[in-house]
Amino acid sequence: MLRKQGMKRSMARFDIVGQMGSLRRYARSLTRDSAEAEDLVHDALVRAYERRGTFRSGGNLRAWLLAIVHNIFIDRMRSRRSEAARIEQAGHLADQSVAASQDHSVRLSQVRDAFLALPEEQRSALHLVAIEGLSYAEAAEVAGVPLGTLM
Repeated sequence: MLRKQGMKRSMARFDIVGQMGSLRRYARSLTRDSAEAEDLVHDALVRAYERRGTFRSGGNLRAWLLAIVHNIFIDRMRSRRSEAARIEQAGHLADQSVAASQDHSVRLSQVRDAFLALPEEQRSALHLVAIEGLSYAEAAEVAGVPLGTLM
């Protein structure tokens, strides 16, 4: 009985469902394709489940899950080796839920184009800090780079 309660408490701290929005946004930012982003999140969730024993109790679950998404993405990119294929698969960064004025729409398009034109490492760092709200230290941990490299 006590073991079941302890297991329930530890699983409550392992709330992956609450992190799905961040995982999907980050995956879409990396892949620039909704379908590929969903595949990336799915693979990350499978890996997180398989390696849930490696998650440090009391650690930052969101940073751990985002790091898994990031690492799977890097693995995929290394296996592709084709920059042209990645650019062709580019999609929209984010869906617009509200109709914007023409001027706002043009500015938004310019920002999106500039964001998509960034090298993957810079795009990833900007997304983690500016969109996901991670600290520089957390973003560096997710990206697997030293803090000074990210800043």
